Amino acid sequence: MTTKTYEPCTPHRVAFLGLGVMGYPMAGHLARAGHHVTVFNRTARKAEQWVEEHGGRLARTPREAAAGAQVVFACVGNDADLRSVVLGADGAFAGMAPEAIFFDNTTASAAVARELAATGAPRGLHFIDAPVSGGQAGAVNGLLTVMCGGAEAAFARAQPVAMAFARAVTRVGDSGAGQLAKMVNQLCIAGLVQGLSEGIAFGQAAGLDMKLVLQVIGKGAAQSWQMDNRGSTMVDDKFDFGFAVDWMRKDLGLCLDEARRNGARLPVAALVDQFYADLQAMGGGRWDTSSLVRRLRRPA
Repeated sequence: MTTKTYEPCTPHRVAFLGLGVMGYPMAGHLARAGHHVTVFNRTARKAEQWVEEHGGRLARTPREAAAGAQVVFACVGNDADLRSVVLGADGAFAGMAPEAIFFDNTTASAAVARELAATGAPRGLHFIDAPVSGGQAGAVNGLLTVMCGGAEAAFARAQPVAMAFARAVTRVGDSGAGQLAKMVNQLCIAGLVQGLSEGIAFGQAAGLDMKLVLQVIGKGAAQSWQMDNRGSTMVDDKFDFGFAVDWMRKDLGLCLDEARRNGARLPVAALVDQFYADLQAMGGGRWDTSSLVRRLRRPA
């Protein structure tokens, strides 16, 4: 793990809901930065393991975790999972005090972000949609990029706390804007990975030393994070790390749904989404997203 330098920040009482491949290390960075962390996870053993490793406190419900917290973080699967930890008698909103902030790191829809912001407002609660980019490695190393939507004052209070697991935490607009920015991020990645896949497959079919070629073109206009971090493993046909195909299809589904609402045209994203569906049919739902190149290696 890269050594993380934590910026000075007054210790806060925080909760973290959802200790998956992203949430587990993110919550760990909050603890290492000096914050007082209470965790909740649907599989209690995972939360117990986190407490054994990092200290802090385990809660049996989101409401219990959120009680007394100044900032409640969450990183769960989708809109339905998010509603399940926020709403209801055992949800976080039921335990949060007025002026507390719910800082949601889930990649979800802009609609659910606006819905939950509107639900919390009459209770004096602040909701910030704050999806992240950087993948599992970014979470482990505390170097995520966080794009946020919500009120400026609430964001200003939460931003220094969130820097424990991030390299940048930026407000891009009002409620829902963070989720929309994450959609832009995923759209850009989808087209780029398909282009990189086609370039590698073409070069290999032509008999080129593709690791050498990637080193050469990586110093020019074709350079990208994907090429630097995934190009070599794509050549080696290794896809057992990174952001899974199943998750990317979920994210592209959000993009395509939003495009139907706002009238944007996403022909490349729609095509790449179908390519990822092909990978799922090949049994590759848990391969990372750079596995698009494997689809091109199938017999025609």
